[in-house]
Amino acid sequence: MRYPDLELDLLRAFVAVAETGSFTAAAEVVARSQSAVSQKVLRLEEIIGRRVFERTSRSLSLTRDGEALLVAARRMLEFNDALMRQMREPPRVGTLRLGISEDFVPGELPKLLARFARMHPGVRVELMTGLSCELLEAYDAGRLDAVVAKKDGAAQRGRVIWREPLVWMAGAEYRPDFTRPAQLVMLRAPCTYRDTMIAALDTVRREWVAVCTASSLMGVQAAVAGGLGMTVLGRSFVQPGMQILRAPEHWPPLPMTEITVLGEEGEVGELLRPLVGFLTESLAGAPLRGAAA
Repeated sequence: MRYPDLELDLLRAFVAVAETGSFTAAAEVVARSQSAVSQKVLRLEEIIGRRVFERTSRSLSLTRDGEALLVAARRMLEFNDALMRQMREPPRVGTLRLGISEDFVPGELPKLLARFARMHPGVRVELMTGLSCELLEAYDAGRLDAVVAKKDGAAQRGRVIWREPLVWMAGAEYRPDFTRPAQLVMLRAPCTYRDTMIAALDTVRREWVAVCTASSLMGVQAAVAGGLGMTVLGRSFVQPGMQILRAPEHWPPLPMTEITVLGEEGEVGELLRPLVGFLTESLAGAPLRGAAA
């Protein structure tokens, strides 16, 4: 049986909607009208015979079939773009000075760099990892071409590529004593995690003390897993042997954290976009590593 061919422009519209979270934003990405993007997604659903999005008046989310299609669609578009680049452009050479927040280093960075090396063997990567504030400072000083890091406070710059809820977490055996100040494990200032944690405790007038100040996220995780105290990080940082603390009167609700990319509009944009696409794909498919308590 011969199946119909998938049209790349339909896949490109679908991926744009999935990555931006809305038809309006996707229309800007693919330079088409919102109605045209909507029609392309409907046409794609007709071809594959499956729904790819769950739509309500207030939300838009991928179906299970949509999640599976997103992975394959990105690979198809990546192969198409790489082939066209090979046929129509000279091989890219030079250096990409890339800063990536510690949030991604443990699991995703090796795969990210391996894919980049396959796509651009002539490009040398100068990689800087660290806290988001350090990377943004280096970017502003012209020492980095592009950065993937936590959103810079209230600054409206960069494109948001990932959102994740912040949670209170502690070691699995940790038992807070609510008659004493909260025992906090912190990153050194300046740090948005630190500021969020302090501001949240202030809303419930909870006293606190810094029992450990670490210079890296790995240090924070080690201190928390070792039972020194609790902290606030993105939910994906919860590891086996940790718990999420859920007493609202003691551990008040927290906002979402947002990861942004800066540098797409510059000369390295064509190099950066495939990396960002692969990163968001990996994050979207990553299971929660810890247990809630």
